[in-house]
Amino acid sequence: MKMTELAKGRPCEIRLDGCQSGGENETTVFAHLNGAGIGLKNRAGGFDWGCPACFNCHNILDGRILTNYDKDWLDTLHKDGTIRFQQKLAKEEKIFIVIRK
Repeated sequence: MKMTELAKGRPCEIRLDGCQSGGENETTVFAHLNGAGIGLKNRAGGFDWGCPACFNCHNILDGRILTNYDKDWLDTLHKDGTIRFQQKLAKEEKIFIVIRK
């Protein structure tokens, strides 16, 4: 199963003002994490980095809704949301972390 599919129906992990994920997760989609060469077109080994985001939060992250949020702050929230999502998926055994020597 693709990471993008695992985001559907989950709560938004960005949680900005106006977040639309208060129990109703119909607008939640996968928000790809950009930067550091891990955006949509540069996936690490085919692995999508990102987290579930509601329609409103995703639009703010992508700049389609203009706000007074600082870009670095939005990037931090997105990374935090990605870590939370990865932790949840690992706990659900949807992903596995393998450490090699």
